[in-house]
Amino acid sequence: MNINTFTTEKDKDKPLNEGISYKDKNFINNEPELSEIRKPNSTVSSLLFQGIHRGRVAIFIDGINLFHAALQVGLEIDYLKLLCRLTENSRLLRAFFYTGIDMSRPPAIRLRSQEKQQGFLFWMRRNGYRVVTKEFQPVENYKKPNLNVEIAVDMINLAPYYDTAVLVSGDGDLAYAVNAVTSTGARVEVVSLRAMTSDILIDVADYFIDLDSIKQYIQKDAKPGYNYRILSNSGV
Repeated sequence: MNINTFTTEKDKDKPLNEGISYKDKNFINNEPELSEIRKPNSTVSSLLFQGIHRGRVAIFIDGINLFHAALQVGLEIDYLKLLCRLTENSRLLRAFFYTGIDMSRPPAIRLRSQEKQQGFLFWMRRNGYRVVTKEFQPVENYKKPNLNVEIAVDMINLAPYYDTAVLVSGDGDLAYAVNAVTSTGARVEVVSLRAMTSDILIDVADYFIDLDSIKQYIQKDAKPGYNYRILSNSGV
């Protein structure tokens, strides 16, 4: 889809606090601007969105979908690089990260697994992401949690307050939500591995980015990983 098809943008930097129906009106004001987020040392190209005014950007990442897509191309993601890459020179409104917590394992194994996962999620919260989790029990051969409802609700509810939504998922079930958002005048960009992305989702989006084409910019450096906290000792 040609990126030049994007039509008239909404009012630039529209005040966020007008008519907010959320119970907590401070949830938008507390998010750090991109300039306040610690950026990685590696240089990030701006060719992806060159010449496009994307306005205020909201990012919605299906963590499980992204994990499986990254496995397909042998990519270990640096989430700071990913955040900067998807935001580039635009203003960041909110970056959501959605993931599931497997409750089917024996308690001892589940505790160790969750401790590592919660350490990662704690790191994510401290580095610009709003984390949304859902507990799940695998059913027969289906072992992945489904957070499409949460993603769709957040995308639609926040649509009046952003100019561009970046959906990191290839799930075709989100096509209806994407279509609803674009009908409000907001721009929607889909990021996923082409082989794992529904054609329907690509058709309703304004722009599609193949994860494989940007992996060199979001690859984790060959050095010690994230400084996870062991939650049992952190008092969190």
